[in-house]
Amino acid sequence: MTHWVWIIFCGFVLVMLALDLFVVNRTPHVVKTKEALLWTGVCVVLALAFGVLVYYGYRDDWLHVATDYARHHPEGVSAHELGLEAATKFVTGWLVEYSLSLDNIFVIAVIFRHFRVESRYQHRVLFWGILGALVLRAVMILTGAALVSRFEWVLYLFGAILVYTGVRLVFQKEEDMDPEHGWVYRTARKVLPLAQGYHGERFMVVQNGRRLFTGLFLVLLVVETTDVVFAVDSIPAILGITTDPFIVFTSNVFAILGLRSMYFALAAMMDKFRYLKYSLAFVLVFVGVKMLLKFFHVHFEPEVTLSIITGALGAGVGVSLWASRGSKAEAEPPAEAPPP
Repeated sequence: MTHWVWIIFCGFVLVMLALDLFVVNRTPHVVKTKEALLWTGVCVVLALAFGVLVYYGYRDDWLHVATDYARHHPEGVSAHELGLEAATKFVTGWLVEYSLSLDNIFVIAVIFRHFRVESRYQHRVLFWGILGALVLRAVMILTGAALVSRFEWVLYLFGAILVYTGVRLVFQKEEDMDPEHGWVYRTARKVLPLAQGYHGERFMVVQNGRRLFTGLFLVLLVVETTDVVFAVDSIPAILGITTDPFIVFTSNVFAILGLRSMYFALAAMMDKFRYLKYSLAFVLVFVGVKMLLKFFHVHFEPEVTLSIITGALGAGVGVSLWASRGSKAEAEPPAEAPPP
């Protein structure tokens, strides 16, 4: 695969992030639900449109994007079948990563509430948190894909991890988490020169000739740490669908890009999706078992995998909304209390 494919895609992502930071959200403001839903829809449309590009790109081998991918297929596979399989795996991977982000959204909401971050500054934390997540996940994805291609047993290890994570998710009790107990937060408090409290949307200020980190920077560190923890589960899940590095990375990117808008759309009504965790647990166990069954040469077609995952997530959303019908979502009051 040529490096131009990666360069063009990363350039597109950087342009989108620059438009977000310097044009659309240049001024700090409270993101309303209507605005969040609009941008969530835009992110979904962009992801599906990219899935169409994946089909044509792998079918016609644009910039040799499908050269390595085609080597793992029999010679009789047509270009159409190759493109359709790649596009299906992209959509499946994006859907899995996007759905697993729901747990991440819940934890981020707890972090913001715990540290009393004002709503108008949450977007800035999420923006830079997502930018850091893209870099960290790129490293983890390339490392994971390289390990799987070189050591086949790593795939079975990832499968076992997913099965364990899925089972643990079912029996996990709803407990209040305390973000201040994390070692990253505690270490940062001891090592970094800190200013007192928040200073608007700034991560760093200069006081008495010294550069000091603000409380908002500490929140950013906690959010970044949270994403790393969730990536440990989500990246093996996508590697269970495909080990093609480009599809794995792009599906992760589109899921992460849509995370911020989905947070503002769903954070205030996460209680309406209380049964979705069982669907997420099923998806993790299913993908894990699918990886383990490769040892016995049992193969699931990409269309079958996509149908099972879509059906499970749809059932979880449907049951959750049916169970919560008639209940009113309580909006979270703006946080005005002192920062950490």
